Amino acid sequence: MFAAFIKHGSNGALVLGLVALALWAALGGPALSPIWIVVGALLFYASEYGWHRFVFHAPPARWPWLHALQRRLHYDHHAEPSRLDLLFLPIWFLAPVLAANAALFWLIFGRAEVAPMVFGVCLAILHYEWTHYVAHIPYQPKTRWGRYIKRYHLRHHFISEKFWFGVSNPAFDYLYGTAADPKKVEKSPFVRNLFGDGAPDLK
Repeated sequence: MFAAFIKHGSNGALVLGLVALALWAALGGPALSPIWIVVGALLFYASEYGWHRFVFHAPPARWPWLHALQRRLHYDHHAEPSRLDLLFLPIWFLAPVLAANAALFWLIFGRAEVAPMVFGVCLAILHYEWTHYVAHIPYQPKTRWGRYIKRYHLRHHFISEKFWFGVSNPAFDYLYGTAADPKKVEKSPFVRNLFGDGAPDLK
């Protein structure tokens, strides 16, 4: 189970990056302050909802190259939610996003805070990817929270793409009104074919 998780997307690179940062800190590199690790993680959790709702679910772009990017990053995942090769963030997307985050952290918070904040972001992304992975494989989580968050995410894939955007947590859905009662939401005809843009509807 864990081996399958590591070999897909950018997960292996994230684990290696975390190990490298920890070793660098242990050998006299930048201190991995717990406070700044938490700040970095919280910044990711705060951005997760926005990325999912407003970027990954943005209407189809007019430019073919951008539309192809949308398909790879999210549209095709809705069409085939059990395909692991479409489940995780690809390294070619995540690496520049992390680099941009590191640059912003440097400008806003200072050089000393960059390493622990990036460490926190990477930890949070791994948690996000693991939660997402467990939601889409035939595995029943052991904890009540795990079972709840799995059911929560699958509503987004099999009832309506307009609700339940939180993958690792539902906090921002409750804040922005997209955490609906599933019994009161009509099944969307586009939940497997976002915007009806031609992605296969694999029932």
